[in-house]
Amino acid sequence: MAEYINIRGQNIEVVASDPANPTQGQIWYNSTSNTLKGQAFQTAAWATGGNLPLINYGLASAGTATAGLAFGGTTPTAPDYTATTNEYDGTSWTSGGSMALARTERGGTGLQTAALAAAGEAGATNATEEYNGSTWTTGGNMAAPNYGIRGFGTQTAAVMASNLSVEEYDGNSWTTVNPLSAARNYTFSGGVASPQTAGWIAGAGTPNAQTEEYDGTNWTAGGNLNTGRQFGGGAGSLTTAIAMTGSNPGGITNLTELYDGTSWSSTATTSTSREDAKGAGTSASAFIAGGRNPTVLSATEEYTGAGPVTQTITAS
Repeated sequence: MAEYINIRGQNIEVVASDPANPTQGQIWYNSTSNTLKGQAFQTAAWATGGNLPLINYGLASAGTATAGLAFGGTTPTAPDYTATTNEYDGTSWTSGGSMALARTERGGTGLQTAALAAAGEAGATNATEEYNGSTWTTGGNMAAPNYGIRGFGTQTAAVMASNLSVEEYDGNSWTTVNPLSAARNYTFSGGVASPQTAGWIAGAGTPNAQTEEYDGTNWTAGGNLNTGRQFGGGAGSLTTAIAMTGSNPGGITNLTELYDGTSWSSTATTSTSREDAKGAGTSASAFIAGGRNPTVLSATEEYTGAGPVTQTITAS
């Protein structure tokens, strides 16, 4: 049998723990787990996740890819607007505490254990609710009723934008700040991965491909989406952003794009085209859930970005 050293020209190192920064193609034997491992490069892909407990669109989201939150939205059965909350662990959804106010197309951001729900459509409202991982409580009202609103940041340092209006939240009250350059709603936005002082909003408006970046005071133009659209799921920081699915005059899409702080690039597409879905995460790991096409959906899909990955080598 040919030996690895004769094929590759190097020994297989025996180590008690996996190397901290292995190089692509590196092979080693982990004596603690008694496994042969190697460093490979994986391509970006979407995979099926756990279904939401209810079919839903217009929902809001918060959290991360493995500790996510989906709340509110619209179902096809009466009463249309829902106050339900569901929590995601990266595999399946479980029920959380219901909101006081059933509504759709609200803004959402924060963590699974410290989330923020702002405004929304229940006959347009300016109400804010805060989630602690089990129950929702009332927060400070926004300056004006609004829906189709999107935002980023944490429960105590958030930004929400719709049309031209932008407001900041400090955990108690909202303050009107500098407006967007163009009226936009139903946009993509960064969620909790984007801090209040380094966030982004993309899509919708005119033009519907434009990205605007926020430094805590001013908005500046960023790179344009390759395909302009709205009604999609957005997540990630300025350099790890992801814009998922959505719609435009051409129809409902399954497109995914990634932002590095300068330009957007296309990546793997979802298996289901959808609009009015939401998600969380970053360009390395994210999920998208719910939406419609045109049937209302409960399906969740999970995204894994391209990059190096450690794999266990087994006989085939």
